[in-house]
Amino acid sequence: MSLILPALSGATPIKLDNLAPIIESIRSDFTAKNGARDQALSRSRELIRHCSLSIRATHRHDFDEASEMLAEARTLAAAMTSDLEPYPDIYEAGYTQDALKEVAEAHIIYALVHHDPLPEPESLGIPNAAYLGGLAEAAGELRRFILDLVRQDLLGEAEALFLYMDDIYSALVTIDFPDAITGGLRRQTDMVRGVTERTRGDLTVAVRQRKLEQALRDFEARQVS
Repeated sequence: MSLILPALSGATPIKLDNLAPIIESIRSDFTAKNGARDQALSRSRELIRHCSLSIRATHRHDFDEASEMLAEARTLAAAMTSDLEPYPDIYEAGYTQDALKEVAEAHIIYALVHHDPLPEPESLGIPNAAYLGGLAEAAGELRRFILDLVRQDLLGEAEALFLYMDDIYSALVTIDFPDAITGGLRRQTDMVRGVTERTRGDLTVAVRQRKLEQALRDFEARQVS
């Protein structure tokens, strides 16, 4: 059966004179948005690179280079955030938030190693969910610092950093909100718990080993005397 449309009384077809301007306006908006997306992707990669270099420099105790990389990362992050204000969907995209999370992680690690107060999300210009993700990643990264200190027999400093790791985990488990709000923090918190417990075990073994070695030295000294 064919569909017969009723005739519209007095209807006269018109030219769609405004179709071309509408399409051109949409095309212009998409072009600008695509350019912003491409730039955000490029800046995200640069941000992650600078943050990785900062963390690596901190591991080497090259704090001047680490500070320089952090400053460049902050500049890039501020520019990216400003340029994406008209495009909140791109700002909320995974690659953008992951880059900002790396900025938080690098700054937090630098502060912890220096025993400085933690930088606040507002001072870094980073949304809360990305900041918490960076905090979790920083806690995991502390394990490497702690194991390096254990190998150098700097157990006092290692224990101090472990306390930071334990405090961070204790704080993260209190954030009980859906992953849609926290950006998947629950999974990251589980990671921090596992890393914390493994580090606790390694540090406990190292401390007991030092006590045993000291007891042996004391025993040998008494035997000689």
